[in-house]
Amino acid sequence: MAMEKIRITQVKSKNGYPERQKRTLAALGIRKLNHSVEHEATPQILGMVEKVKHLVKVESI
Repeated sequence: MAMEKIRITQVKSKNGYPERQKRTLAALGIRKLNHSVEHEATPQILGMVEKVKHLVKVESI
């Protein structure tokens, strides 16, 4: 059974936010503004997205 895939796009600058949130974006593979990555919707990934939800847009694929 395949997990659902999601596309995560950074839509707001990480400047002025805590280092921990910047590292979370880096761990997701997001490098710069408007950069998108695709991941499986695992509980770990969804938890990371929840921590930076104010900086990203999430779409189901």
